[in-house]
Amino acid sequence: MIARRLFLAATLSLAAAPVLAQGAAAPAEKLPVVASFSILGDFVKNVGGDRIALTTIVGPNGDSHVYQPTPADAKKIAAAKLVFVNGLGFEGWMDRLIKASGSKATVIVATKGIAPRERTASEPQEEDDHGHKGGKGHAHDHGPIDPHAWQSIANAKVYVANIRNALIAADPAGKADYEANATAYLSKLDALEADVKAKIAGIPADRRIIITSHDAFGYLGDAYGVKLLAPEGVSTETEASAKDVGRIIRQIKAQKVPAVFLENVTNPKLVDRIAKESGAKVGGTLYSDALSDDKGPAATYIDMMQSNVRELSSALTS
Repeated sequence: MIARRLFLAATLSLAAAPVLAQGAAAPAEKLPVVASFSILGDFVKNVGGDRIALTTIVGPNGDSHVYQPTPADAKKIAAAKLVFVNGLGFEGWMDRLIKASGSKATVIVATKGIAPRERTASEPQEEDDHGHKGGKGHAHDHGPIDPHAWQSIANAKVYVANIRNALIAADPAGKADYEANATAYLSKLDALEADVKAKIAGIPADRRIIITSHDAFGYLGDAYGVKLLAPEGVSTETEASAKDVGRIIRQIKAQKVPAVFLENVTNPKLVDRIAKESGAKVGGTLYSDALSDDKGPAATYIDMMQSNVRELSSALTS
């Protein structure tokens, strides 16, 4: 009798246990991935969703131009299966970090397929350690190439497609999830782009001039018809020359530029000086190379672009 009761209890226990559907795979561990900086990390997060474990090296309000990697960063890289980088010379320290980590991760250049923007002769180029402008071979020097490609929403869509394809290649079982996530996010970027175009179109053409401390908004300017002026080059690591500052101050006065803008990753002193000497007002803070923290106005890429255009519209139309 006791044996029979034990048998019945065991049978009922098995019947009550959850049963996996035929052919369904047990949940796998999340795919460990690294993104070099916060804006790229947001793209990866939106496409990867719950299937990835994301680590971002340069966090909110961090300046990737001058970032100094740590041993902890090397450990993060070593543990990753995929490492997403911007490329175009943006993260001059990343190659050294990957090599030092001994990582076997696949490195994905998220800007693949994007036509790099070359600065015009009138745009300042940062100097290397020997005082040469536009030189090659220096980790912080981008030469004539502008790496801030995400400032064009059309380019952001290319980032998303590259990220989607890389995640599918690394985790084929998640293909449907990655495709669905990317499609949903691309739809949001379509809506964002329409909104940005409409808001910039509302700024009088002769007032569509962005003056910031470093040259980070060239792709935005090319895409949406805005003129850019910046005393520094595309890297924040070098200081603006007195000649470049004077040139911009004269141009502000001649064209009656209404406002100059701060950036979240740069020292405000330069913009404050330009505003004081030119008579232009400080129009607010633009987010160029990094997102804000969760409590700020630019916690995601979409928030960042909306915040930037809101600041531009407010300052340049009032």
